[in-house]
Amino acid sequence: MSTLSYSAIISERSLNGREPVTKPNVQSKFVVKGMSFWYGKKQALFDVSLTIPERSVMALIGPSGCGKSTFLRALNRMNDLIEGTRHTGDVQLDGVDIYSRGVNLVDLRRRVGMVFQKSNPFPKSVFENVVYGPRVAGVNNRAKLHEITERCLRGAALWDEVKDRLNDSALNLSGGQAQRLCIARALATDPEVLLLDEPASALDPASTARIEDLIFELKRDYTIAIVTHNMQQAARVSDRTAFFFEGRLIESGPTDQLYTRPQIQKTQDYITGRFG
Repeated sequence: MSTLSYSAIISERSLNGREPVTKPNVQSKFVVKGMSFWYGKKQALFDVSLTIPERSVMALIGPSGCGKSTFLRALNRMNDLIEGTRHTGDVQLDGVDIYSRGVNLVDLRRRVGMVFQKSNPFPKSVFENVVYGPRVAGVNNRAKLHEITERCLRGAALWDEVKDRLNDSALNLSGGQAQRLCIARALATDPEVLLLDEPASALDPASTARIEDLIFELKRDYTIAIVTHNMQQAARVSDRTAFFFEGRLIESGPTDQLYTRPQIQKTQDYITGRFG
């Protein structure tokens, strides 16, 4: 797609009220400094430094295998679950290095929730999917659990579709509904950050549009980082964009600037479809 086409998307976003609002004294939620990462002997990230402002959407773009999903999973240490991984550099959440000794991983992953590419509802009811996290945290009051369920399903724009089916199996939901249920499940632990790894890649256009609308609403209360191969989607939903290539962060900045006035030729080549 041409830069002109992306300019049209940016203009349309502004007309639809989706232009990022400039907020005074915006704080940084994540500050990553000199992050390198290895799977065994294979290096996946090279000296990546990136700041993610709070209550905004950061899109991570780049060709397959460029390191963007590895970077995303590093933000809540999901890569720790893979044997033989190691890293150098700092990943600070609200000024605290999440890889430092004494960091509670359960608390970290409560604060930094994640939604994966393939929706993965548990083989339980819609209600039990949403309250799974709170139950693990010790919340057993039925009224409280129902309040959490309604709040989170509303937050995921799903309440009106499932309010009469809370006791039905979540496996009966459509693909788009199942993905929004996974978002509601992530919201139930009261996170501060949502990590979305290709959340709409397996969905039809109508479901994708609902997810994009939801992302725009959620950024009012949450910091969001999203990996996407869909360049138009990144242009529509994000405030800032980071372009990765071969494990390196090539360029990052405000989305409208990166898409219409990139500073690096490789960024220009990727955005205009010359490779990727």
